[in-house]
Amino acid sequence: MAQHILALAAEEAPERLQAALQSLGEGELGDMVTKQALKGRETAALLRGIFKGSPCSQESGVLRRLMVYKHCVPLVESGDLHLAKVSEIIGLLMLEARQLPGRALAELATFFVDVIKGGSLSNGKSLELFSTVLTALASSKECLAYGKGELNGEEFKKQLINTLCSSKWDPRSVIHLANMFRDVPLTAEELQFVVEKVLRMFSKLDLQEIPPLVYQLLLLSAKGSKKAVLEGIISFFNQLDKRQKEEQRAPQSVDLEVATMPLDQLRHVEGTVILHIVSVINLDQDLGEELIRHLKTEQQKDPCTALCPFSVALLLSVAVKHRLQEQIFDFLKTSIMRSCKDLQFLQGSRFLQDLFPQKYDVTAIILEVVENSAFGWDHVTQGLVDLGFSLMESYEPKKPFGGKVAETSYGLSKTPAQQACRLGASILLETFKVHEPIRSDILEQVLNRVLTKAASPVSHFIDLLSNIVVSAPLVLQNSSSKVTETFDNLSFLPLDTVQGLLRAVQPLLKVSMSVRDALILVLHKAIFSRQLDARKAAVAGFLLLLRNFKVLGSLSSSQCSQAIGATQVQADVHACYNSAANEAFCLEILGSLRRCLSQQADVRLMLYEIKQYYLPQPDLLPPLKLEGCIMAQGDQVFLQEPLAHLLSCIQHCLAWYKNTVHLHQGVEDDEEEEEEDVGFQQNFEEMLDSVTRRMIKSELEDFELDKSADFSLSSGVGVKNNIYAILVMGICEVLIEYNFNIGNFSKNKFDDVLGLFTCYNKLSEILKEKAGKNKSILGNKTARSFLSMGFVSTLLTALFRDNAQSHEESLAVLRSSTEFLRYAVSVALQKVQQLEETGQTDGPDGQNPEKMFQNLCRITRVLLWRYTSIPAVVEESGKKKGKSISLLCLEGLLRIFNTMQQLYAARIPQFLQALDITDGDAEEADINVTEKAAFQIRQFQRSLVNQFSSAEDDFNSKETQLLITVLSTLSKLLEPASQQFLQFLTWTVKICKENSLEDIPCCKGLLTLLFNLHALYKSPVSLLRELAQDIHACLGDIDQDIEVESRSHFAIVNAKTAAPTICLLVLGQAEKVLEEVDWLIKKLNSLGSDTSEDSSQISNQTQALEKGVILQLGTLLTAYHELVQTALPAGSCVDMLLRSLSKTYAILTSLIKHYIQVCRSTSNAIPGRLEKLVKLSGSHLTPQCYSFITYVQNIHSESLSFAEEKKKKKKEDEAAAISTVMAKVLRETKPIPNLIFAIEQYEKFLIHLSKKSKVNLMQYMKLSTSRDFRINASMLESVLQEHNTEDAENEPDNDQSSTAEQPDENQEPKKKRQRKK
Repeated sequence: MAQHILALAAEEAPERLQAALQSLGEGELGDMVTKQALKGRETAALLRGIFKGSPCSQESGVLRRLMVYKHCVPLVESGDLHLAKVSEIIGLLMLEARQLPGRALAELATFFVDVIKGGSLSNGKSLELFSTVLTALASSKECLAYGKGELNGEEFKKQLINTLCSSKWDPRSVIHLANMFRDVPLTAEELQFVVEKVLRMFSKLDLQEIPPLVYQLLLLSAKGSKKAVLEGIISFFNQLDKRQKEEQRAPQSVDLEVATMPLDQLRHVEGTVILHIVSVINLDQDLGEELIRHLKTEQQKDPCTALCPFSVALLLSVAVKHRLQEQIFDFLKTSIMRSCKDLQFLQGSRFLQDLFPQKYDVTAIILEVVENSAFGWDHVTQGLVDLGFSLMESYEPKKPFGGKVAETSYGLSKTPAQQACRLGASILLETFKVHEPIRSDILEQVLNRVLTKAASPVSHFIDLLSNIVVSAPLVLQNSSSKVTETFDNLSFLPLDTVQGLLRAVQPLLKVSMSVRDALILVLHKAIFSRQLDARKAAVAGFLLLLRNFKVLGSLSSSQCSQAIGATQVQADVHACYNSAANEAFCLEILGSLRRCLSQQADVRLMLYEIKQYYLPQPDLLPPLKLEGCIMAQGDQVFLQEPLAHLLSCIQHCLAWYKNTVHLHQGVEDDEEEEEEDVGFQQNFEEMLDSVTRRMIKSELEDFELDKSADFSLSSGVGVKNNIYAILVMGICEVLIEYNFNIGNFSKNKFDDVLGLFTCYNKLSEILKEKAGKNKSILGNKTARSFLSMGFVSTLLTALFRDNAQSHEESLAVLRSSTEFLRYAVSVALQKVQQLEETGQTDGPDGQNPEKMFQNLCRITRVLLWRYTSIPAVVEESGKKKGKSISLLCLEGLLRIFNTMQQLYAARIPQFLQALDITDGDAEEADINVTEKAAFQIRQFQRSLVNQFSSAEDDFNSKETQLLITVLSTLSKLLEPASQQFLQFLTWTVKICKENSLEDIPCCKGLLTLLFNLHALYKSPVSLLRELAQDIHACLGDIDQDIEVESRSHFAIVNAKTAAPTICLLVLGQAEKVLEEVDWLIKKLNSLGSDTSEDSSQISNQTQALEKGVILQLGTLLTAYHELVQTALPAGSCVDMLLRSLSKTYAILTSLIKHYIQVCRSTSNAIPGRLEKLVKLSGSHLTPQCYSFITYVQNIHSESLSFAEEKKKKKKEDEAAAISTVMAKVLRETKPIPNLIFAIEQYEKFLIHLSKKSKVNLMQYMKLSTSRDFRINASMLESVLQEHNTEDAENEPDNDQSSTAEQPDENQEPKKKRQRKK
């Protein structure tokens, strides 16, 4: 039959063809098409024949065509046909579909919907036909029956799509359907239906099917709904990531059936999806713009959903396209800074923490992206690197390098900018560890910045370089050429940068011979450079090599050792340690350093021979030639030989040598060598003993120094004498340390120590005295002590804590000198200060953090014992000038507590443990920092109470200030939720309430401590109200007739401290509360605009926030109510109060705006507590504000009239003074118009809210005074009277009077305008 139909179709005989087709039944026609298709022969020809014999003009033809279509769709989807045959059949059916009438198209489209619902699509090829049918249907103008009514083609298509999107889809057909809709013309509403349906299907699909579906969805987004598509994709992967994290946290609780995909599979799918999105953005730039717009909007509502690991990775991948890079990085940097600021804001306020717990940390999210990128996300790495460097450069340290290195090197990041900079470094370091291909690029960029930014701080880049090198020194061997290129520029870099850089690359020198060779070559050249800095850099480099050479040469035998050869250091695995090579290498370095001996003092600081300055004759005084240490050039005198440093080095080397020999005794038996060593040791000891003896005998005149000598820094002789004095003092200090160390508590040696100190002290006193007279800045600087930190801790322990019977007699010699005790403590103070500011101290082990930590612990124990055992009141400071030892101890303790929190934050538990003598052997894990800190706090609390209870003459303001600062510093170690914290806060409140303290700095310190503590416990608004009431009672009312009820809460508020000190502090704290409230209102607005599904939770949070804001503002208004009625003195208090009031009204206005927005979006009534707040502002603030403005203007006009009177008395002399008063008045009245504007804005928006909420809020507001025009009746009357008397006097000469009055009339208003500006 098929052949017959084909023949008839070929003969062009339509009647016969139609007759033949009519003779076939439904089933026969279908079977014929199926057989022909399966045979794979002439299927298209047969279908053409059938269509030819079934014209659309006849009803039977249309029905036959429909029957063929309905038969072919399952046939195509059956999977029995070859794909080429399927494409051929579908192509023909698509061509013929446009000829079908509208009702047939509608029936066919409905058939397709049923097929899809039935889930019988396998390869989705038939959907190409469905898209053609829907397109044809949309253009049909026929009225088609649908249900009981009729619809046109477009409306029918809309209903079909609606039905389709509402029904169940087979997960296998989702991708085909998404692809199909791309070819169908869709309205925005239809597209929204489709996109939402496809996004809902994500969760039902296998993970591997998501990337192709995402790609289809992105192509579909070219029609619109870009935001919905992006939001859906990001939200889906964000949820998957969260679920994955939860499973990792509690794997045992997860039901196996519900368990999601493996982690690596999820990461690879996410990576593919990101690539798809990036590739579509390359074709459609609008999609990229929409992505940034969407995330910015989301971030305003909920940063947690906007920036998740997936969206950050997506942004960084898109950022590689330069057109969007700037926008993306700006957005990410803003988000990071906002997150860091929010975190800092929350940490400082318990009130905010309770209302708005921080669930979101953008830094953790970005580091998670770095971790995730290990799963083959190469497209993210470049964005990560660029972001890391961008953060480090945008928020780099602003202070000069070499200032407080401590904060950058060891300390915790304090400010949001420091945290952002630290995050940039962490991103780069982690990316370096994870991604091998990009390592050389990161290293090159870090080194380039160290070189090119030499003028600005580079400590953060050097720290990063150091971490990179430590993380992978062997990996860096491949990039060693970049490091050696950097070495070529060493001589042009500042000394600090050179030292930091060489320290950073030090581990690389251990494993790379070529890098070490290159460095030594560069240092050789630098020694002969013309530039002083280059030569200093060379010495620093060589010394660093020498200092670490023992480490370099003695790595464990399995790692590395050296074969013979001076600079050639051969890595020879498994060879034993070769001391000959080590020695050869060291000798070569020392040979290079000998060339320094002919250079400047700066360069020679640690390398020389002493014999040319030492006079061996035993009776010759002085024992050292100081003339050779200086050099004159014209009028200028320079230090040529830092002799004290040389002696210091000899002394330390000798001590080290003795210690080493002692350790190795009995190991080697080389007598000859030992004798030789003993010989040089003996020579040095004899020389130092001789110098000691003769220094004690020497008088100042022997050094050409005495009280009458010239020490002014303006003359050559004065400079020379200053240099001599500092050299002699340095030599004395070095010898003090030497003699104490070798003395072994012998009385004679300690007599020598005291003799040397006497020499030192005489010079020190002379220099202080001369400096006092000259008032020179340089003269006031104390010379840096030569005592080492280790010795200072030993000396202090011996002087104050050594109770051994055998030592008592000898130590009594030193303890008898109060000056020596004071000197020992002041040197300790100086050393701690140097450590705090630079992160290291002079002398051996000064750069060893562990040794410094141990020394600090020992010093703290001594100072703490000395301060708490002997109060300053008991101590007799005599008639000598200067601080008492107790005060110096307290100052030292304060510096140590600060240094510990900056440099050794991680080791604070061990530090507190070291101070507690009773609990010496506790486990590290058992140390309770809060308990230990509270114990120390109690000791200082007792001292402070003693100060307050002492007689007025014994009160020491300086000591009280230091005690308060120590308490503030230690309070940071208390856990705010602990009982100890609450006890300390209660005690501080009690102290402020009971002590009428009149000392301004102490009062300031104590109240600041109170506010800081209170903010970590709960909001301080009630405290502010009580303080404001006290200030009002103390200073009186602006209306002099009113007597303020005296209800003193805090005795600390008194006539001396109330204004400006306490008033300004209260206003400053009120500003902080206002900032918190402002922050909360912004969060309220963002929650209000969030239309996510979980509305009940958001509603509860919103109500809690609104309640918190209103209560804060209500209590704050009562505090301001007191302050605006207070007779404050003109000046800073008035100015700050006016500004603070303006801010309060601005924040009240933003709260009212929030409620206007709420009324627009919901039908909720405004809460009763808002009405109460408005009522309170109307009764307790606005009227008082206007009275206060009048009061301010009155006190200013009084000062002006006072100035005018002066002007009349002394005309020209006082002109300048008058203009100063005028300027001051103008400046201080400037905030008044701003305040009035803020009040009026508040009232304007209250009117708006009243209209929206149908609640008359303006009934609580009194009519405000018009400020632009006021007539002061009494003043007007007096002026008129004066005017009348003048008229009466001038009546005889009327014409003259009128001409004389004219200019006056013209000028007077000008004056008034000027005053009112």
